[in-house]
Amino acid sequence: MKIVVTVKQVPDPNSNLTLEGDNSISREKEAVLDPGDECGVEEGLQLKEAHGGEVILVSMGPERAKDAIRKGLSMGADRAVLVSDAQLAGADALLTARVLAAAIKQEEPDLVICATESYDGSTGMVPPMLAELLGFPQLTFAKKVEVDGSMVKIHRQTADGYQIVEALSPALINVTAAIAEPRYASLKDEEGRRGHRRRRHRGRQDRPGARGGEGPVVGCDSRVRRAERRQARVHIARADGQGAGAGRCLRHRVGVGSKNRSGDAWQARREGCPRQRGHGV
Repeated sequence: MKIVVTVKQVPDPNSNLTLEGDNSISREKEAVLDPGDECGVEEGLQLKEAHGGEVILVSMGPERAKDAIRKGLSMGADRAVLVSDAQLAGADALLTARVLAAAIKQEEPDLVICATESYDGSTGMVPPMLAELLGFPQLTFAKKVEVDGSMVKIHRQTADGYQIVEALSPALINVTAAIAEPRYASLKDEEGRRGHRRRRHRGRQDRPGARGGEGPVVGCDSRVRRAERRQARVHIARADGQGAGAGRCLRHRVGVGSKNRSGDAWQARREGCPRQRGHGV
């Protein structure tokens, strides 16, 4: 089975986002592999371990995105493709999907795994666009994936439980953070990947609407006209029980760190109460 996982370099979630003059997110700060993509890589690796094959990472980004890709390789991915071109700076969701589709088509995968949305853009539009461009059925909000021959079955997370959805491969699956806990790469794996840089490939892909010269591509149809920083709000989350059990419950509810994706601050409080209370993440 050939599995492609789309990955992206994003600003460190633990740092404050800053904007450039054109309202784009500044990329000068420390960047990491998108946390949602880590879950996608882990699911790809687990499917490979169960069914054989290879896991290929595909990314579009600047040259320094190789540092984020290295994280996925150190987790166990077999190889990676990075599409890097200065003309792609500021690409919108559709252009990003076109570039990724051009790279993925060359691999002829059985499965494509994407995160539901990226940490920085949070539009959630690239996976459905990518599925349409590839001509693949899309399975969304997957919290569990099962493969039986050419049949792919997922548990699709819903507000009140889950649905079982099936499709024939090749298919595109966008996964939630509940799909799998990302593994930690050993120091040996990390050093090994650093010593095998030839396993990463850079290349120019056909970019519909691109023009020669400096600057962003033609064909990027969306622009951010205005951006404002939200005022942080404080919420309190409560959970039943005491000790480690209550702590795990709160961490799951609030997420990692003291702030969630929107920048809101959270205060965790352990109290005995009939049900969890407070605003959801």
